[in-house]
Amino acid sequence: MIAPQPKNDLHRYLQAARDALLWKLDGLSEYEVRRPLTPTGTNLLGLVKHLAGVEAGYFGETFGRPFGEPLPWTEDDAEDNADMWATADESRDDIVGLYHRVWQHADGTIDTLALDAPGHVRWWPDERSEVTLHQILVHVIAETNRHAGHADIVRELIDGEAGLRDGNLNLPSGDQEWWESYRNRLEQTAEQLAEQTAR
Repeated sequence: MIAPQPKNDLHRYLQAARDALLWKLDGLSEYEVRRPLTPTGTNLLGLVKHLAGVEAGYFGETFGRPFGEPLPWTEDDAEDNADMWATADESRDDIVGLYHRVWQHADGTIDTLALDAPGHVRWWPDERSEVTLHQILVHVIAETNRHAGHADIVRELIDGEAGLRDGNLNLPSGDQEWWESYRNRLEQTAEQLAEQTAR
């Protein structure tokens, strides 16, 4: 039996989610990575920028290891949702490069500290602001995967590309005709049930 390595397992899941998110930007134009495709403005590059701030805070300040670069959009007095979109002065390379640098800083925290190392999340309510590295790893994995799921949908809306991650689409291997037929079947079922419940 292989000895359990909980920190390595958590770190691997975090990295897989990071990689999946960035993969969603591949092959897209500057416009497409910024394009807001939901009523609340969700866009691919904004998701990356947001998660850079998330990791910088949770794996930095929380454990007394502040990230060394200013992130004005994470400050308490920042404009609402400033972390969810890239300004005209912030290129894709800027944001992706920042995310990579934040990973390095976060990975340093993860590698250096034990899972039970204490931290303090100043922006959480007092009753749950005292945390451990284990809690923060789980929290950031959940948040990164949640936003990677948003990126899945946004990317599919942009150009129809879908899949879990590079090298593992995790989807049936149907062609366009199969997918159209499948989607039509779902739509017909929804309409049929809507009619039945309206009676």
